[in-house]
Amino acid sequence: FGSGWVWVGVEVGENATLGALTITSTKNQDNPLMTGVAATRLLPIFGLDVWEHAYYLEYQNKRAEYVNNFWSVLNWYAVSQNYEHFASLGSAVDWHPI
Repeated sequence: FGSGWVWVGVEVGENATLGALTITSTKNQDNPLMTGVAATRLLPIFGLDVWEHAYYLEYQNKRAEYVNNFWSVLNWYAVSQNYEHFASLGSAVDWHPI
């Protein structure tokens, strides 16, 4: 992963498996709700900022340590609530592709 984000989300779209979790990455400020950005369109249930600005002050260039420590502060209850909500609805917002 370079500058950008790592996302875990619920697949959406015509060919999606209902409730399927997928991991993807996006560059820069992009996100998996944007058309044509990720390989699979996702409703994110959590994201991890892997831009250097997210970790440099505390971890300098130790991105792996930053990512390892991320798991200890992630609110898994909120993640599970997001999953249940998005998977049951199949949409986080009224989706009208342009």
